[in-house]
Amino acid sequence: MLFNRTSGKMIIRKVRLASTSWGKLKGLMFENGNNFDYALVFVLERESVAMATIHMMFVFFPIDVVYLNRERKVVDIVSGLRPFTPSCSPKNPSKFFVELPAGKSKGVSIGDVLEW
Repeated sequence: MLFNRTSGKMIIRKVRLASTSWGKLKGLMFENGNNFDYALVFVLERESVAMATIHMMFVFFPIDVVYLNRERKVVDIVSGLRPFTPSCSPKNPSKFFVELPAGKSKGVSIGDVLEW
């Protein structure tokens, strides 16, 4: 479960970790949008803007992206990131980012602390 500790509210019930090199490389590419009913959490080696930069190539549906620092505090939110967007970087260094179905980041704010 992805939980907003700051507000005390659940964001989404299912969570998957992109923990392997293949999982991080593939992300949501070629995923069926109808099957995307979970949070996909990426754990990076270190806090960075460059390492947290993503693309939407071969992702066929819009998503929300929530970027977090090492304390799991939200440092940036991108809502409705469109398919085939070539690049999306956080405004601040991130240790984690969470890809969510479009609209699921509603109610999450900069500074909130998330748990999974």
